[in-house]
Amino acid sequence: MEQRTLGAAGPVSVIGLGCMGMSGAYGPADRAESIATIRAATEAGVTLLDTGDFYGQGHNELLIHEALATSNREDVVLSVKFGGLRGPDGAWHGFDCRPAAVKSFLAYSLNRLGVDHIDIYRPARLDPDVPIEETIGAISEMVVAGWVRHIGLSEVGPETIRRAAATAPICDLQIEYSLMSRGIEDQILPTVRELGIAVTAYGILSRGLLSDRWSADRHIPLSDFRSHAPRFTRSNLPTNLALVEALAEVAADIGGSVAEVATAWVLSRGQDIVPLVGAKTRQQLATGLSAVALDLHAEQLAAIEAAVPADQVAGTRYARPQMRTLDSER
Repeated sequence: MEQRTLGAAGPVSVIGLGCMGMSGAYGPADRAESIATIRAATEAGVTLLDTGDFYGQGHNELLIHEALATSNREDVVLSVKFGGLRGPDGAWHGFDCRPAAVKSFLAYSLNRLGVDHIDIYRPARLDPDVPIEETIGAISEMVVAGWVRHIGLSEVGPETIRRAAATAPICDLQIEYSLMSRGIEDQILPTVRELGIAVTAYGILSRGLLSDRWSADRHIPLSDFRSHAPRFTRSNLPTNLALVEALAEVAADIGGSVAEVATAWVLSRGQDIVPLVGAKTRQQLATGLSAVALDLHAEQLAAIEAAVPADQVAGTRYARPQMRTLDSER
């Protein structure tokens, strides 16, 4: 599989696997199929696996551990987010990125994943009560100790990126980036490129909106993140589905599906951007991998962007309380 350089972390597969959906974020997931999907990804040459210690309160890390039991550890780049605080009922209780918490979270992740180091370790969000220098400094100590290889960031803005990079080398910024979420292009993308920091893009299909699978009458269970996501509300969904219909016409002319074209668009944004395919089935994984073969030319890219103008997308990418936690949106 083609590779791209993820900043100081070095070469990774041109596309990565986002594992969050395998732990209930988008409704029920089948354990056996999830494990088969992770294994199919690595067999296809995917080397970057992304998770978070709070995905299913540790469930996701244990799942990856099981899936990789027969794999060569050095063939996989594990990217782990930490800091999210959750209760037994799954409720959110903020973020904790104090140095002592960093080291404690890391210890549990190493144990659940069954590894002796994590390749990229990153705070999931900026903790408003802890200077970013303290959080990055604590991870840097873990790098020196050999428990972490590289430091990443997630959903932070230009000022925080610069402060973090002044504290220790940063390999990548993980952030939502898709045809429907293009906010990074104004200030964040120029900042990371100036500093030599790569981008790991998640949400490339806007939580499944940018696909051929969604319809206005689709039932969303309360356990599914999208049941309270603004872009899926009754008032916003028709507008967004109209954009998807326009994209479907362009995709048909190109010879791909909506999801393939949306993924290929993110791939076209630069060699320093690695999209994450958020798959929980082998079929979804196959769609993401097939997008790599789509080599879009300038006219096709223009048609894709004209079909989904960023300023016509209805609704923010998270509900208001969650938007307030995003340093990247300030």
